[in-house]
Amino acid sequence: MNHYEILEKRLGYTFENKQLIIEALTHKSHKKPYNNERLEFLGDAVLDLIVGEFLYTKFPNEAEGVLSKIRASLVNESGFTKLARKLDLGEHIYLSPAEESNDGRSKPSLLSNAFEAVIGATYLEAGLAKCQEITITLLEETYPKIDLSSLSQDYKTALQELTQATHGVTPLYTMLGSSGPDHKKEFEIEVSLNGDPIAKAKGKSKKEAQQKAAKIALKRLQEST
Repeated sequence: MNHYEILEKRLGYTFENKQLIIEALTHKSHKKPYNNERLEFLGDAVLDLIVGEFLYTKFPNEAEGVLSKIRASLVNESGFTKLARKLDLGEHIYLSPAEESNDGRSKPSLLSNAFEAVIGATYLEAGLAKCQEITITLLEETYPKIDLSSLSQDYKTALQELTQATHGVTPLYTMLGSSGPDHKKEFEIEVSLNGDPIAKAKGKSKKEAQQKAAKIALKRLQEST
């Protein structure tokens, strides 16, 4: 059995052009004349459309702002990583030995990109309807409930709303530093209020660290009120 045949069964689609699925699964570290970056670019646009139409149909009475927030909770690295893991996509990616030894098969960025590339490849060969079928099935299997309250974890917004209501000011986020090699860098962020630090946290990106710090700060402020 070829490297990708189990994945094709999970997708419910068998590629006629095997080079398409091979390219979609090829990380740039694999050092081939091709990689999945162009298909990732295409898949990102296709997924944005599919999820947008899915939410438009699912929530006929919701305002544009709410739909945008729900889509933002699904169409991102974290969301696509969950769908990739549902497919066990990591075990099928072509990586360099070095990338594999650095836990490449479980990296969110790599999994998310590969999922976008697979959808891009499917779109080129089978069209939008098959991509919709695959994506919506995965969404419904991955998320028991799809709505704003279930998906939204925007702690920065929640913290800002709380501090504006209780203190009349917005929190300030400051990067304290970063550590680790480029492929595994970690950022440390501190959040303060009126010049007083109230929480700090580390994350794989500045955004993740900010959200973690905001979550800690939010809990502390809620407990003190």
